[in-house]
Amino acid sequence: MERKLIAIDLDGTTLNNESKISSYTKEVLQKAAQAGHIVSIVTGRPNRISENFYDELNIPTPMINFNGALGHIPHKNWDKEYIETFSKDIALDLVAEKEKLGIKIVAAKSKNYALADQPNNIIPDFFPATLKANEVLNAINLQKDPSAMTMLVDEHKLPNIVETLKANFGDKITVGVWGGKNPILELSPKGVNKAKGVDFLAKTYNIDKKNIIAFGDEHNDASMIDYAGWGVVMQNGTDKLKSLANDITEYDNEHDGLARYLEDYLKLA
Repeated sequence: MERKLIAIDLDGTTLNNESKISSYTKEVLQKAAQAGHIVSIVTGRPNRISENFYDELNIPTPMINFNGALGHIPHKNWDKEYIETFSKDIALDLVAEKEKLGIKIVAAKSKNYALADQPNNIIPDFFPATLKANEVLNAINLQKDPSAMTMLVDEHKLPNIVETLKANFGDKITVGVWGGKNPILELSPKGVNKAKGVDFLAKTYNIDKKNIIAFGDEHNDASMIDYAGWGVVMQNGTDKLKSLANDITEYDNEHDGLARYLEDYLKLA
């Protein structure tokens, strides 16, 4: 079998509902790597809350963070590393206008920092529960352009907020809406998505598009599912994403759907 590039999302895909990698999934992914395939995490998570999973898998390939805005090898200086950003003025403008727009919490992040305008306990890690003085999102602390922003908003004002963001900053950012119970918006640099990260990996390892397998479950996986030669959506994935899939796993993320599918697809058993 030709060498494959296996791009794996984390939440709802590689991770179970307790945000853990099962021993079986870990074993299958390591078998795939040992068989010569390239296994890479491609996630919307910041590097600071995904490197633990990278380390647990112990597969020394590049990781893609911030939905394609950062490509790097954790814990190493890598000459091919890249990072995409957008103007920090956008973040500061949104903090200043948050109450008027209906935004409750604003967070700005890049490889080496994570700032928020206030602490909360709504979604651990994505929004910090506590903040030190130098972690508050303001003009003093935000010295470098962010790679991503995450905002908790008033659900009744969400459509209007999206339209305002697109009208004011649409040439500089892409606006994504999270699935799930919390009304969350995610901002990325214009033109940046997971497909960009997967394309970067494919070119780095000289792998043809037909040999790219991508696994995902949510809206932010759409670009890479559509881009990959073989896009696989989890049983627990959204209906919209399933409409783009080449195939759908028989089992969900809670029952090792990715690992079961990949083991059979690559004949690793």
